[in-house]
Amino acid sequence: MSMATDGGAAAAAPTDPSLRRPAFLELFFDLVYVFALTTLATMLAEDLTWTGIAETLVLLLAFTMIWALTVWTADTIDLTRPSGQVHLIGVAAASLLLAAAAADAYGDHALLFAITYLVIPLSTTAYYVVVVSGRTVPRSTVRIQTWKSIAGVGWIAGALVGGSAQLPIWAFVIVVEYAAGALGWPLPRIGRSQPLDWRLVDARVAERYRQFVIIALGVSIFVTGTTFSMGEYTLERAWALLVVFGTVVLMWRIYIYRAGELLTDAIARSTNPALLTQSAAVTHLIMVAGISGAAVTSHLVVGRPLGETPQSWAAVILGGPALFLLGRGVLDFTVFGRISRSRLAGVVLLAGLAPATPLLPPVVVALLATTVLALIAVANLVSTRRHARTPAPPMLR
Repeated sequence: MSMATDGGAAAAAPTDPSLRRPAFLELFFDLVYVFALTTLATMLAEDLTWTGIAETLVLLLAFTMIWALTVWTADTIDLTRPSGQVHLIGVAAASLLLAAAAADAYGDHALLFAITYLVIPLSTTAYYVVVVSGRTVPRSTVRIQTWKSIAGVGWIAGALVGGSAQLPIWAFVIVVEYAAGALGWPLPRIGRSQPLDWRLVDARVAERYRQFVIIALGVSIFVTGTTFSMGEYTLERAWALLVVFGTVVLMWRIYIYRAGELLTDAIARSTNPALLTQSAAVTHLIMVAGISGAAVTSHLVVGRPLGETPQSWAAVILGGPALFLLGRGVLDFTVFGRISRSRLAGVVLLAGLAPATPLLPPVVVALLATTVLALIAVANLVSTRRHARTPAPPMLR
């Protein structure tokens, strides 16, 4: 989903090998998304209903869309130039405003959220038109901005209508945006973008995906520590702190060992690196959603470790790790061309724990989920020591 891939944008791509890795400014940009994901986790923890889940998911997809577009377009921006730096800082500032508005995006700040969400890609388009492309507007810029303009009608309409109609309208619009991106932002006459048209530098983009996972893990740790510090320092809450922290550590371990480490090599060896990079983007979105569930779990379990476990709590405590494992299984397929059986076994085990959750306190349910992740981490370690892992991505055309 690059904002500029044809014509003048391609010519503007940096050639310095040092720019093949993420720039420090991009890491600075990510700090905004620590705040954004923290806000979303807090929102969901305070409204743990099906409606609350749907509202949070729509906002998560919106933030992820902005983050992904920024990451992909940064591959055609020379961030050593003042103009590129000013642009990215401007996107970061607008993203900060977007994150601030998210807490009341379904209330008084709905219109502010919608307008800010639309201004961010519009500013990127303006940057390419004015700074990069001159008088020639790249076709991919036309494609994406056209679809963004169409989607903008829905975002603004949902904000103006408000009430119970806002969520269905925004949900429909975000689905349309992702479907358009998956299809290459098709338009009459100029067609759609092809994966090979996108100038994605393997090492840089793969590392940016890994950094997105680190952002989500960092949010979980931040929420865990903050929640603990806001209550009494009891033995039960200290135990809950250790349990949820263990969950975060195991998610990191399972992610990075070894598909997360070998993603860059897998993209380089793929028959269609750009398409594999697209697939990895979706995979990481699924995992980040699961890790965000762990942040919500931290808020719930550390806040009240004992007592009954409502079904909605159990769904998050067990569902977060399950969603993470599903995404991690797809990452296995992306890197190795197969899905590890331990991922599927973990999902089955987590589902099997669900009937017992009403009889257990939240901290015990969380401990059982952590135990499942620990078993998978051990299985990974044993399997890798017996059989060396080398990237073998699926054949893509």
